[in-house]
Amino acid sequence: MRGREVVWFNSIGLTDIPQVGGKNASLGEMVRSLSARGVRVPNGFATTADAYRAFIEANGLEPVIREQLDRYHSGAASLRETGQNLREAFLAGEFPAAIAEDIRVYYRTLSKDAEVPNLPVAVRSSATAEDLPDASFAGQQETFLNVSGERDLLDACRRCYASLFTDRAISYREVKKFDHLDVALSIGVQRMVRSDLAGSGVMFSIDTDTGFPGAAVISAAWGLGETVVQGAVDPDKYLVFKTLLDEEDYEPIIEKTLGRKDRKMTYAEGGSARTRVIDTPERERRAFVLSNTEIVQLGRWATIVEDHYGRAMDMEWAKDGLTGELFLVQARPETVHSQKSLTRFSVSRLTETGPLLVSGVAIGDSIASGTACVIRDPADIENFRDGAILVTEMTDPDWVPIMTRAAGIVTDHGGPTSHAAIVSRELGVPAVVGTRNATEVLTEDSPITISCAEGDEGIVYAGILASETEQIDLGAVPITRTQVMVNIASPAAAFEWWRLPTAGVGLARMEFIINNLIKIHPMALVHPERVTDPAVLRQITELTRGYADLGEYFVNTLALGIAKLGAPYYPHPVIVRLSDFKSNEYAHLIGGDVFEQAEENPMLGFRGASRYYDAKYAEGFALECRALKRVRERIGFSNVIVMVPFCRTTTEADRVLAVMAENDLVRGENGLQVYMMCEIPANVILAEQFATRFDGFSIGSNDLTQLVLGVDRDSGDLAALFDERNEAVLRMISEAIDKAHAAGIKIGICGQGPSNYPDFAEFLVGEGIDSISLNPDSFLKTVHRIKEAETAGAAGEWPQPARVTKPG
Repeated sequence: MRGREVVWFNSIGLTDIPQVGGKNASLGEMVRSLSARGVRVPNGFATTADAYRAFIEANGLEPVIREQLDRYHSGAASLRETGQNLREAFLAGEFPAAIAEDIRVYYRTLSKDAEVPNLPVAVRSSATAEDLPDASFAGQQETFLNVSGERDLLDACRRCYASLFTDRAISYREVKKFDHLDVALSIGVQRMVRSDLAGSGVMFSIDTDTGFPGAAVISAAWGLGETVVQGAVDPDKYLVFKTLLDEEDYEPIIEKTLGRKDRKMTYAEGGSARTRVIDTPERERRAFVLSNTEIVQLGRWATIVEDHYGRAMDMEWAKDGLTGELFLVQARPETVHSQKSLTRFSVSRLTETGPLLVSGVAIGDSIASGTACVIRDPADIENFRDGAILVTEMTDPDWVPIMTRAAGIVTDHGGPTSHAAIVSRELGVPAVVGTRNATEVLTEDSPITISCAEGDEGIVYAGILASETEQIDLGAVPITRTQVMVNIASPAAAFEWWRLPTAGVGLARMEFIINNLIKIHPMALVHPERVTDPAVLRQITELTRGYADLGEYFVNTLALGIAKLGAPYYPHPVIVRLSDFKSNEYAHLIGGDVFEQAEENPMLGFRGASRYYDAKYAEGFALECRALKRVRERIGFSNVIVMVPFCRTTTEADRVLAVMAENDLVRGENGLQVYMMCEIPANVILAEQFATRFDGFSIGSNDLTQLVLGVDRDSGDLAALFDERNEAVLRMISEAIDKAHAAGIKIGICGQGPSNYPDFAEFLVGEGIDSISLNPDSFLKTVHRIKEAETAGAAGEWPQPARVTKPG
């Protein structure tokens, strides 16, 4: 390519990074190699490194660059002064005549092909050292949008060259130890996608929060994409489960979060400015930018791009409001999680707590403490104190020099793919973004702790709080005969522990999703007319905005929560327990007090199976069934098993199965398996009869212990009596295992016992239980005990507690 100063995208690829930089090489690679697979990329051309060096030589800039950098390194000039002088030198330069003419000719051809005179184009910088596997160079050089006409195009190109020496770019190269003179700059000139009339955003082929490789994460906002990249808006967030994208009948979307999107960038009308930022109309704020079909299409493109490049990728996309078409406008390597070990990771946790101040999206998974340094105006950046927690409205590349010195970062705006999020991950600095009001709530010099170790929600607490970090090594996890599964309640927790080599989810609790994500009593959604409190009605209206059918809000939110919870463990079984709130717990949901009666002993009252067929809750249960059907048949998680809790009699079992069938959840149809919680003495005594109605049992040791010993499991006064290892409980468990195996069905355990007491896990192994489901944080410790028990059992040397002596 040497000697060629301007080239079409379709003539370049990844081997041309030294000449056109990572960004333009990647655009060319996609145009040349992926167009045939349906990936749309707007056409364009690039200037090469030879053109940049010719510009440097023609304008005598090399000695100027050396002199200015020497002054900076010696301390004779500040970063700001150095950058300003170098940029002014570039802006005063002129393109060699031949190169300027080539740029004009290529631009005319691009306009002619598009049949648009003076075609609006995006002019992007592509440094020859950017988009490398371990350095994203996110936003270090400038991009100019809606550039039209030959004169403006050449001016934008000159400004791209000057942007190689912005303060942030100089600082970033210093941190990454790149020689400034070894870096050249290529300019990409690309047809503009009219996303100003639709939407745009960022997409990663890997979960940016946890590194889970099975999900693509998409951020979306109305208008041009710079607002998403900069973190100036709080975008929609979508997660797509890539493994199921090949199935045409499925829509494997596992998260849809509506962003506020209160501002958007559009084309400017009149004057010298090419773009402007305006308020987003209310109807757009309340609507998702992308349809499900479009989300799935982008997810498929993410998979295609990732497969072609052989690594996780960071992409930008845009939708043309005139044609309705989607385009990819950039692709580069993901630079954080792809560098991490799959078998070693750390888990942080707070060991004390304090008042919650603000919350937002967690970036990273660690914890940081320090004093708040609140900076509202970029002009005050120099006031930042090393080691403080940076609190600001948003960041852009100009903030990188102080982000490298911060213990943590908190922003008012932005999402998981914003500039603040991308750079924080790369620097290994925990951040909480999109808090809305951190700059108003957090005060200068106040001691605070930011925690990104509590799932996908990042929390800022008052005070300097103690924490601990555990190093996890999965390299030595033994293989066991007993299936070792995990108990999961939170979808965020499922993603946090995706690396665990489990046999699936032994207990997925629906209650967490209802309580923390849905928040509204299901019957209040079915019969909102019965809710009379205006304040409660306002809460319901706000939570369900965008839903004409309030029941659909419950179904969709529950379905997405279950799908996200199960995604990291696909295709292993995910056993989802139907709702098992007690009446007092249901009453605490929004609108719940209208539909729940006070009970003296709710632990033994209207709970579990008895609710599902009762007229007081049957319509709410129908929503649960609709959600499970959607998870299995539309989203695609056919590995989901439904489990019925607290089923007192065989007659009750029959009624529940009948109601499920009425709601299109038919045992055996489409491979649906239905399990029963074995947690009532009657379940054990009549196990042979229950076994004809269910495909498996899961022992709930908490309730079984409570009912065998007559001990309220929530009573502090009786805590010393509550012990799953009591011989009466052990006999019940042993009997249940024997009867299940005699009937030819599987049986596992999902109660707290095995997680709390390793010797209890050893007992279960001795009894031949099929699976043991553990809390994630006790998985590694207990799985080794399970392996030891299996080894000892094979040698006839059972550890304590010994196998129970069975009656007779």
